[in-house]
Amino acid sequence: MRAGDKDRLAVIRMLKAAIQRREIDERIELDDAGILKSIEKLVKQGRDSAEQFTRGGRQELAYKELAEIEILKTYLPEPLSDTELDTLIDTAIASTGAASLRDMGKVMNAIREQAQGRADMGVAGGRVKARLS
Repeated sequence: MRAGDKDRLAVIRMLKAAIQRREIDERIELDDAGILKSIEKLVKQGRDSAEQFTRGGRQELAYKELAEIEILKTYLPEPLSDTELDTLIDTAIASTGAASLRDMGKVMNAIREQAQGRADMGVAGGRVKARLS
């Protein structure tokens, strides 16, 4: 507030409202993992909105969504590199004993615990599927 960065302030207020809404709806107090899930959800919604705005010819709104995503990303842990993600996938496959695509759920659950907020689970899912095929 004191810095006068109105865009960052609006995003922080939006995030705070999303966290409070989830806490009230589920009647729980969110821990760090729950807050990370809320931030990830807002980032995903922002990407979807930006894509729809771009398709609809509303580029100025798409830029606004992308700017909000960049602000939200500052509150997420540092993302995993490709090699770190591959190592994590290999470790998860070995620890779960996965041998086919049927075991993909087990592997994804193992990865999800360790990559929370640090990797796009859609990308991770594609890589796991490629390895188990």
